[in-house]
Amino acid sequence: GGAKGGPRRSPAAGRGRTQPGRPRELDAKIEERNRERHNKPKPNLPKTFGEQEGERLQKVLARAGMGSRRACEELIEQARVEVNGQIVTEQGLRVDPEKDEIKVDGLTVATQSYLFFALNKPAGVVSTMEDPDGRQCLGDYVTNRETRLFHVGRLDTETEGIILLTNHGELAHRLTHPRYGVQKTYLAAITGPLPRDIGKQLKNGIELEDGYARADNFRVVQQTGKNYLVEVTLHEGRKHIVRRMLAEAGFPVDKLVRTSFGPIALGDQKSGWLRRLTNTEVGMLMREVDL
Repeated sequence: GGAKGGPRRSPAAGRGRTQPGRPRELDAKIEERNRERHNKPKPNLPKTFGEQEGERLQKVLARAGMGSRRACEELIEQARVEVNGQIVTEQGLRVDPEKDEIKVDGLTVATQSYLFFALNKPAGVVSTMEDPDGRQCLGDYVTNRETRLFHVGRLDTETEGIILLTNHGELAHRLTHPRYGVQKTYLAAITGPLPRDIGKQLKNGIELEDGYARADNFRVVQQTGKNYLVEVTLHEGRKHIVRRMLAEAGFPVDKLVRTSFGPIALGDQKSGWLRRLTNTEVGMLMREVDL
């Protein structure tokens, strides 16, 4: 309400009092007339008229790194490209890269200016983009990027291995959300001897102070005397989860490396190296979380 002269009346409330009531049918007719005026079909203008909306599909695909423009035209000819669920075979279709969903061979193409990287994080590096105490952090590996990157989840400071960085906030959020249960694989160095049923124990679940934690897979990769290298796969994202599970089972971890995050493998990427994900890898990540 206004400060002067008491509460302000809404204009509609006032109208009802001062004007004689208009019959409802008349109101309905006026409404209909207005609607017709707004819903007139747009005139079909010739193709050269004004600026055409969107960009040619092959140009958008080429910019997203799917190959040269000619190669992208061939993808379209081979009926391997779909836009919003429809396979496209005509050249020159105009699309809006911000809104349209474009797929090649069933995998989403990231057409906006999104960046996706995999870093092989060395031990001793903090999983944050900046560190107030001046410790080495993920941000030190991407200093010359003008866009803000998010790290997808975390790795303990002493754990090495693959960590993803992207400026695609929704993808980063979904990849770490328990609902999607994205699998992560780790290699752990532990000291044996190991009981025969250690794998079964981990798969059935180990009770930790914040509830049970289960491994999806467990295998011994290498054994030299009492030293074992074991592989653990799980879709849990809790803090220090692999170290805590193995310690609780009686085998504290000496060294831990994450070798894959969902469909993205570390492979032979050197420690401290950053690499850009391929379009296929990005598509696989998106499919993993229904994007």
